Amino acid sequence: MSQRVLVVDDAATMRKIILRLLSAMGPFEVIEAADGDDALSLFQASRFDLVLTNWNMPGRDGLSLVREIRRVNRSVPVIMVTTESEKSRVLQAIKAGVSDYIVKPFTADTLQQKVRRFCGAVPLANATPGANGDAD
Repeated sequence: MSQRVLVVDDAATMRKIILRLLSAMGPFEVIEAADGDDALSLFQASRFDLVLTNWNMPGRDGLSLVREIRRVNRSVPVIMVTTESEKSRVLQAIKAGVSDYIVKPFTADTLQQKVRRFCGAVPLANATPGANGDAD
């Protein structure tokens, strides 16, 4: 049975990279959202086993998305995937309810370790280059 993952990022390239890495890891059904508003609608309408969200997006940003997700569901793991690396920003995200944090650019191994922590996915079999955010 595949696990449902909501991937939220305004950059289509980043969503594609994460989708490719998750596909190599195991049985994931990935649903994409380009902003926090779409993501919240999707989250409220369906069940997800994991949410991966960017912080900086037009409209509803990732931090307010996390807060809204936590109002609806306190237990679903939410991983913030962002360029925001200052300690104060990380602490702000933790206070909002993120389960873990990945700083861009990231490696396939980093994503694998964080996702496996919450989903127990199989190891990467066919990892593809480009997880650092570079376009294909």
